This record gives sequence, structure tokens and C-alpha cells, in this order.
Amino acid sequence: MPQKGTRTIHVNDQNFKWLIRKKAIYSQTDYGIGKLHMAIELQEKPGSTLFIHTDRKHPNDIETKTENPIKPSDISNWIKQALLLGWNPSAKGTPLLTKIVDNKMELE
Repeated sequence: MPQKGTRTIHVNDQNFKWLIRKKAIYSQTDYGIGKLHMAIELQEKPGSTLFIHTDRKHPNDIETKTENPIKPSDISNWIKQALLLGWNPSAKGTPLLTKIVDNKMELE
């Protein structure tokens, strides 16, 4: 994950960095179904990355009338849910792909 544009959050005595891509991809703007996607990993010595397809509308989607921003409390909650699903952020390996449905995380 690039350093530029990332933010940090402290959860369970660990520092994580997270990123929401600022520039929307085509499917996030032109179909009326665009959602925000994000990536999270450890700030120091990252291993596996957590990818989240959220249930929040992308602000550039043509159907978005009101924005529902992602708050730090959402990110903290999602990191805790991913850890319960077995995500080990310090272990090298494949990324954990998840989606948010009704504010609960599910594996993709």
C-alpha cells in the first residue's frame, strides 16, 4: 500500500494504516451501484492486507444523493471484526477479502 494518502488508527495496541482510493473507478460512478472500497494493513512491518468492500455509496456515484462517510469508529469496528474472522495482519500471505453488509463483515 502506498504511504501517500494513508491515515493511521490505533486498535488493540497496534497501529494500522488505511486508505480509501480517492479517484473512483468506472464501476463506482456510472452504474448507480458504486460503493467505497478500502485497504488496511499494519503500519510497521505489514503482512497481510485487509480489503473491504463497504456498503457505503461512493460520493461520485450518479445515484448518490447523501453521503454516509466512513468514520474512524467504523474502521476500528471493522478491524476488530476482521481479527475475529481470523485475519492475521502481521503474517505474510494472501489478502483477506471482505464485504460489509448491515455493518457486519463477511468473507468474500
